[in-house]
Amino acid sequence: MSKIFCIGETLIDFIPVQKEKSLKEVVGFERVAGGAPMNVAIAAAKYGCEAVMLTKMANDHFGDHIMDVLQKANVDTSYVVRSDEGETGLAFVSVDGFGERTFNFYRQNAADLLFSEEEIDGEWFSGEDFLHFCSVDLVDSPMKIAHKKAIKEMKEKGGIISFDPNVRLPLWPDAESCRKAILEFLPLSHIVKISDEELSFITGIEDEEAGIKALFTGDVKVVVYTKGRHGASIHFENGETYEGKGFKVTVADTTGAGDAFIGGFLSELSQHGITSENLVEQVRAHHEELLTFANASGALTASVKGAIQSAPGKEHVLRFIETRKTEV
Repeated sequence: MSKIFCIGETLIDFIPVQKEKSLKEVVGFERVAGGAPMNVAIAAAKYGCEAVMLTKMANDHFGDHIMDVLQKANVDTSYVVRSDEGETGLAFVSVDGFGERTFNFYRQNAADLLFSEEEIDGEWFSGEDFLHFCSVDLVDSPMKIAHKKAIKEMKEKGGIISFDPNVRLPLWPDAESCRKAILEFLPLSHIVKISDEELSFITGIEDEEAGIKALFTGDVKVVVYTKGRHGASIHFENGETYEGKGFKVTVADTTGAGDAFIGGFLSELSQHGITSENLVEQVRAHHEELLTFANASGALTASVKGAIQSAPGKEHVLRFIETRKTEV
């Protein structure tokens, strides 16, 4: 069975109790375990996949809580390194009336940034596995080098590399540093998931079609382009495109919705014996189910408050899809 390895940050999101308030106005927060790679791992595990978290986690109370959340979600934490160095990163989130978020991060001494290449073992990976990563932990640190080793080892085994830039500019010294790191890792990926809000920033191209085309560099074979409530599309280097409509829901909080989307996409893709050699063929063959399930996963997650722990299981997603079909 394929495994979905997720490498990168784990942290604590503090979600405001008061809605539609700026951070300076909020007086109460709810603690929620988060971090995009962790969210993807939890989503994949909820959808029945064997999901594995790769990171370094602080030996503090927040780290203990994150471990509990991962284990309760059936994510494999046996490769997580616990450490007395560093501490758990924190993110304070404010949510506006449309469910959109702004962040204040406290991660200067985050333990995950200390995860090193020596703590990666290539024997973990196989040719049917996936390695998923984002950009937050691509700042100059041991973790950035650990990403490169994990990607190299997975590719040597014939597995799939998935990259969601998930741009968070407040965590970078400046916007250009973030963009440069994303462009450094982009060619190493087979699947790139990117949002309509990120495309022009990353590529420097305003035209949507030209921007998507520019993403096909290095080993990139599939681009998944998300458009919020308008759904998503799959693109191939030859210009071939498949569209998937979004699902209309009442938005409570978009935290983790993009992670649920890609977690759903990868979990469905992993059911088809994917390798780097047959990736394009299999995505083309299963594009409709991949987009439908991923869009439903993201929409349902956006309809509940908090991060991915509140996301539905696979049966709930399938029932939701079936219900919407009968409504049409």
